[in-house]
Parts: sequence; C-alpha cells; structure tokens
Amino acid sequence: MKVVNPNAPDEYKYEMDYRNIPREYLNPRIPKGRGKVKWAPFATIPEQHERLKQYTEDQNKIDKQQLSDHQLSEINDKLAYKMFHDPQIEVSYFEGGYIRKINGFIHKVDTHEQSLHLYEETGLIKIKLSEITEITEIK
Repeated sequence: MKVVNPNAPDEYKYEMDYRNIPREYLNPRIPKGRGKVKWAPFATIPEQHERLKQYTEDQNKIDKQQLSDHQLSEINDKLAYKMFHDPQIEVSYFEGGYIRKINGFIHKVDTHEQSLHLYEETGLIKIKLSEITEITEIK
C-alpha cells in the first residue's frame, strides 16, 4: 500500500480521508475552503434581488377604495365637528397602496389645495382630502 501522508505519525500515514487526520499533520498550503459559506446565497445581480424584493412588497398593496356619497358626507361632518369642538383626531388615509393611520390635531382645512393640515408629534403634515378614508375619535 502506498504511503499517502509520509510526514504524519504511523496511525495517519495510510488514512485517505483528510477529515480524519488532525490539522497539524496536513499540508498547510492546501486551502481550507469556504466551509458552510458555500451554501449561503450568492447575489450575482443585485438589481434582480432589489426588484424581487419590490415585487413581494407590491403584493401587499391594495387599490384605493371608492367611497360612497354617504361615507364622504360622514367624513365631512366629522371633520367640521372636530374642527370646532375637539381638534384631536385619528385619520386613516390612502398612501402609496397602503392605508396609513395618524393621530394629530387639526390645524386647518385648506379648501384651495383640498388638503387637511394636522399637527403631529413630528410636525405639520398635509393630507389630501381625496385620500382620507376614515376619521375616528381619540378617547
């Protein structure tokens, strides 16, 4: 039988599987390899991964719901009442395929720009009146 590892002790001279030989007896110039890293995904095209991520995010988006005349007049009535009595409200509005909710104090309703101006923790926010889906009271 041929001696595979001439510099190793007698018990490892004829061993064919390098995993059974202690590292100090192996040739140090043999590369170790990538180990378990080789099973990690390899991003060859970063744009492709970004686009796939965008597709999965777009699956959660919804279409803007059309409100009936009754719902629109109800929102208008709540907004008019809240402006003069208790200006703190929670507004649900449509933005970029999602329904967002925000708490704040009514600053003004701009009829020229068709927008609602709210004071929130971070500052003044404008919301288009056509994007509002619901107004609720904060208790």
